[in-house]
Amino acid sequence: MTIFFNDGNEMAKILGINDANLPYLEFLLSTDLTTRGNQLQTGSDDARISAFFTHLARLAASRQEPFAENELYMEWNSLEDDSRDGLNRYDLVVASHSIWPKSRRQKEYIASLFENQVVFATGPAGTGKTFLAIAYALSQVLSGKKQKLVLTRPVVEAGESLGFLPGDLSQKLNPYLKPLYDAMEYFIPPAQIRRMEEAGQIEISPLAYMRGRSLNRSIVLLDEAQNTTKGQMKMFLTRLGEDSKAVITGDLTQIDLPRKTESGLVHALGILHDIDGLAVVQFRSADIIRSRLVRAIIGCYQDEEERDWND
Repeated sequence: MTIFFNDGNEMAKILGINDANLPYLEFLLSTDLTTRGNQLQTGSDDARISAFFTHLARLAASRQEPFAENELYMEWNSLEDDSRDGLNRYDLVVASHSIWPKSRRQKEYIASLFENQVVFATGPAGTGKTFLAIAYALSQVLSGKKQKLVLTRPVVEAGESLGFLPGDLSQKLNPYLKPLYDAMEYFIPPAQIRRMEEAGQIEISPLAYMRGRSLNRSIVLLDEAQNTTKGQMKMFLTRLGEDSKAVITGDLTQIDLPRKTESGLVHALGILHDIDGLAVVQFRSADIIRSRLVRAIIGCYQDEEERDWND
């Protein structure tokens, strides 16, 4: 079977620099692949392979960089399980970036962000729960649908108080919020982030400083929520004012609270049921898109934890 591309640039984004993705694509699709000009010849007549490359070509038209292995892997999986049905409804556009769900769970998550006022997202690292929350939040602020984005995390200290760290509040919190800034910098440059902070469109705040506030026309992201206490979680959830949304993300296997302190995220998930406008999305290790290696590593740790539990 021969697959034709519109131009060499489109083909290069799929195959990678110097065809670096070609061996992986052969492994992923279980077929031999050879290139000739703008053509790709496969050793299989499987219609899914043709559909896969047609899909990749469509995505390549709106991106600048070549596909990474983990992206190819998730696009193939999403095509195989038919999770792309009706997908365009949930595309996210942030500045010049278009974001598509890479799994059924991501599709469910993005739909929940659009349709609910409060969304909980739990699961292991690498599933995209924080990245997609940032993408959605920025799209809302940059389009003018929300006035500002508020970023907060519980500060779980490891023997060093924030008060003794150098700098102002923003500088003190920066190490805790760096993962959120990394996600924002994927979409917009640091200079634009600083301008939005100065204009009040992006605000960082310690969770303790949220007490007594009423947030209107805002989208509020609480990250690492597994390290909140019950009181902190209740306080946070009751800050939402008119036309505001909250996204709460966390990994229930990474609780760093002192012993005998119940996680506010665990408690909230246990009592908040059947509330209109509130959704819970639970990612699993199978949803990890960061890389195949990360997925395998987390799987090994989970297997060990299950063995320890059974013992």
